[in-house]
Amino acid sequence: GLDIIKELDSKGNLKTELGIDKLVFDIPETAVQSLEDRIKTLISQSQVVLFMKGSPESPKCGFSRSIVSILKEENIEFTSFDILTDEEIRQGLKKFSDWPTYPQLYVNGEFVGGLDILKEMKGESTGNLKKE
Repeated sequence: GLDIIKELDSKGNLKTELGIDKLVFDIPETAVQSLEDRIKTLISQSQVVLFMKGSPESPKCGFSRSIVSILKEENIEFTSFDILTDEEIRQGLKKFSDWPTYPQLYVNGEFVGGLDILKEMKGESTGNLKKE
């Protein structure tokens, strides 16, 4: 694995065998910042942003379908992003929000949660999420 390659590299054997000058193993900091910047841009594109599988018109999973239904019932305007179209965003957003599943809802640039959290909020607010 990678540890063996790094060990060979540290001894100078791998570069010689492969006939190359330099091996780079670390992801450049600019790439990480670039992904974070992309995520921040997406979550701030409107007041309410839903990261989901598919689109509101054509959800690709039951959880996404349910959260769209709740938002529409509450007359909450939202923008959506189909995470199935961008694997980098799909994986990066999990780390960014520290939430492993989709859908994910952001309000005013802040992570609110997934379907279970939204259902809880709807129950506690007796059907009026707009105030929250």
